Amino acid sequence: MASESNLSAVLREVDNLVLEERPIPRPGKGEVQISMHAVGICGSDVHYWKKGRIGDFILKAPMVLGHESSGIVSAVGEGVTHLKIGDRVAIEPGHGCRMCDFCKEGRYNLCPDMKFAATPPYDGSLCRYYVHPADFCFKLPDHVSFEEGALLEPLSVAVHACQRAGVSIGSKVLICGADIDKGRLNKAKELGADFIIKVDPKKDSKDLANKVIDSMGPADQTIECSGAEASFHAAIYATKSGGTLVVIGMGKPVVNFPIVDALVREVDIRGIFRYVNCYPKALALVASGAVNVKPLVTHHFKLEESLAAFETSRTGAGGAIKVMIHCNKGYKI
Repeated sequence: MASESNLSAVLREVDNLVLEERPIPRPGKGEVQISMHAVGICGSDVHYWKKGRIGDFILKAPMVLGHESSGIVSAVGEGVTHLKIGDRVAIEPGHGCRMCDFCKEGRYNLCPDMKFAATPPYDGSLCRYYVHPADFCFKLPDHVSFEEGALLEPLSVAVHACQRAGVSIGSKVLICGADIDKGRLNKAKELGADFIIKVDPKKDSKDLANKVIDSMGPADQTIECSGAEASFHAAIYATKSGGTLVVIGMGKPVVNFPIVDALVREVDIRGIFRYVNCYPKALALVASGAVNVKPLVTHHFKLEESLAAFETSRTGAGGAIKVMIHCNKGYKI
């Protein structure tokens, strides 16, 4: 491996994404080294690139981007028995300290010492080789592609949101987030949405909520993915009394919202932070065919083309939804 390179997409500072050769990391105890294959670009990656921060997570030193990822185990550290060289794996990008009360209670996503790929100060996986705790790597069945493996990360967010919301068979669910982009709305319809509504930014939030209610009735559960304050308002108004609103989208740190409407109708408002214990469920959904994530991948780039890939993701050029970067040397598009 001495002759191999570890080409990495490094964010040096805001608007300065470059390719660098970095040392090839070796796995320690309980870790595996992974020859990276597919890495999806997340909105958070783009946000760090353009803004340098998300909330209190601030870029203060160069950082490798990327956290939606999969690859092939290329070396195994001491004590690892459930994975071997050659195994194809999806990588759950965050891991807690394993010692605090949150970790011991099974809510490791709330661990104050969480190490999460491509969240300052921790490097991500948009590189040739990456090292990660083995117990946060999940073996992919032969029929599940690397791209599907990478998409287990955003799918796990959806799984966690549905669990927090209490979504079950027969639930009437409103999802806010794709609703100002006609192309994305059409994709949602293609993938199974019963109703789609294009938001008019000039309209009042109550008007939008009324359009939702006219289409499908009040939502049992609402999942707000945009982070936009107006969408948050509409989500409250469109949720039935006694229903649940889960907020995924992170917008402004402080927002105004119609609290009295939520209180008097007992609308539960819940947050989520990433996911916890959701990767096995997300993998089972994809492997069984219950969830098809393949149509979400619209664009493919080589690692050497990372800057172009990020620009495509940022602009949505060519109807981009999920842009996938392939890190394995010699990948042909």
